[in-house]
Amino acid sequence: MRSAVAFLIYYKSGSMDPLFFIEMNNIPKANLEDFTSKNSKTKKLFVKKIGIAFQEIGFLVLKGHFLSSSLQENLYKEIRDFFNLSDEIKSSYEIKDGGSQRGYTGFGKESAAGRSVGDLKEFWHFGQDLNTKKYLKKKYAENIKVKELKNFNHVGNLAFLELERTAKLVLRALAIFLNLDEFYFDKFVDGGNSILRAIHYPPIKENPKEAERAAAHSDINLITLLMGAQGGGLQVLNRKNQWIEAVAEKDELIINIGDMLSRLTNNFFPSTLHRVVNPPKKFWGSSRYSVPFFMHPIPEMPLNCLPYTYNKKNLKKYDDILAGEFLNQRLKELGLIKN
Repeated sequence: MRSAVAFLIYYKSGSMDPLFFIEMNNIPKANLEDFTSKNSKTKKLFVKKIGIAFQEIGFLVLKGHFLSSSLQENLYKEIRDFFNLSDEIKSSYEIKDGGSQRGYTGFGKESAAGRSVGDLKEFWHFGQDLNTKKYLKKKYAENIKVKELKNFNHVGNLAFLELERTAKLVLRALAIFLNLDEFYFDKFVDGGNSILRAIHYPPIKENPKEAERAAAHSDINLITLLMGAQGGGLQVLNRKNQWIEAVAEKDELIINIGDMLSRLTNNFFPSTLHRVVNPPKKFWGSSRYSVPFFMHPIPEMPLNCLPYTYNKKNLKKYDDILAGEFLNQRLKELGLIKN
């Protein structure tokens, strides 16, 4: 079997089936049901399709995932109800020195790496539900329970599990594309340090000047799964350095590669810059809600570049590091952990 680097050379040589040509102005689409199909040819086509999409543009729109429309609607209802609570109540769920890994993070407190201006957002973090996974209690912080909303935590935990299950299958497909064992990532993501983030971009009340709803950034984790956002504005920087719109229907997820997977594959799968731009002034009075699921591995996972992804002509681009150490570095860059 050819290595990932050899596959890249093969693909760039122009001998790839034109079926997988990627149009740089649109996000490619795939259906996860093709991967779970009993038809081996259908499964192989899915693997090629998403692998090339992530190589060429770094983003993918996915149908056939496990998050039901009713669960998605319930989650958005709970999220809107939470962010409509008073600032005093919301702030009571902010955890000091927690690195914003659980509970509430107030407006403007996170900024993209290298920027001093905070993003125009507030957010909430769910992690693993330690009530059902007690073996993780010594590894991760507890989720914070919102006492004002009786269904908030329950719905959030359910959505976390369905998105985690979806992400696990996507990683299996990518493992096959990389000529790894299909279940290579399982041991690293089972019980991983994943995060479900509920984001509220409040109405803009004054000229934001240099601030954006979410400045250009790449994600820290392995892969990100984003529910169809309630409000536009998400843009992706394609390989031609052009910002293009990324839009998903209600039954679709947007998936992108994070920095951890880029490190592991020595940029064979490059993480892609993306941002949430401010709306035209006439829409400043509207809120925007977004719910990304950040698939993280266990902190002990080595992010060392896979040996076959580098050689004398294609040098190793990243130093060896563990996932937990890398996460800590990035949280400092984002201003969520103080040095």
